[in-house]
Amino acid sequence: MAESFRVLHPIKYYRDYIASNVRPDGRGLHKFRPVLVNIGSIQTADGSALAKVGDTTVICGIKAELCTPKPECAREGFLIPNVELPPLCSPKFRPGPPSDEAQVASQLLANIVKNSKCINLQELCLFPEKLAWCLFADIICISYDGSLMDACIIALMAALKSVQLPVVDYDPAADSRLVNEEEKKSLNIKSVPICSTFSIFDEKVVLYDPTDEEESLCSSTFNIVVREDQLSSVHKPGGAPISDEKLFECIKVSKERASTICKLIETAIHENNT
Repeated sequence: MAESFRVLHPIKYYRDYIASNVRPDGRGLHKFRPVLVNIGSIQTADGSALAKVGDTTVICGIKAELCTPKPECAREGFLIPNVELPPLCSPKFRPGPPSDEAQVASQLLANIVKNSKCINLQELCLFPEKLAWCLFADIICISYDGSLMDACIIALMAALKSVQLPVVDYDPAADSRLVNEEEKKSLNIKSVPICSTFSIFDEKVVLYDPTDEEESLCSSTFNIVVREDQLSSVHKPGGAPISDEKLFECIKVSKERASTICKLIETAIHENNT
């Protein structure tokens, strides 16, 4: 009976729960789901990680290739993130070209990486105008249940921290390169941005870490990105407004959550190296 009511009247179903300051999954309104991080999930990648936020699971594999820098950025390499949302992760996605949501997620992830300055692209350049590293970060969603960007950025940063690039000797006169697979070095990660997702239900109630169902029923969803206890960016594509007081509270809890997740990533990296 309850499931039938949930399907027929989802808004009323959630209102009854939220009136008691609880959600259908048993969480409080301001409760985040557990986070899990696993390093080295893909043996054939130069760096990889799996991240799980509640039932949302993504896996990130990074492949490094040598390339020629762009003429306008002759001293920089590349970091190209790409988010895939295949049908296996949720029935809401269909086979074929990338969905609009996947393209938006890829662009948002690229913007987060750029704005946070987590990696200096100049350090990926081996020789100006001639040779640089291009890091392709493919992020595939295995299970989709809301807060996608939270899981994507955790998986990406954990994978970047696990990347091992071989040392390359380059002779510009002969345009020859020698890749030493025996000697490798890690990337210099400047900072670790962490994203937290929030939704506004009934234009007044803020839900932390919403599920897919909650996101679809809410009037607005927004992301707060924090790095090193500092606000990096806020992404809110329209929808219901939020008061300054509630926004500042969300920023505060995002900073606290970011500190915990950064420690979790460091622990996963340490366990992978031992």
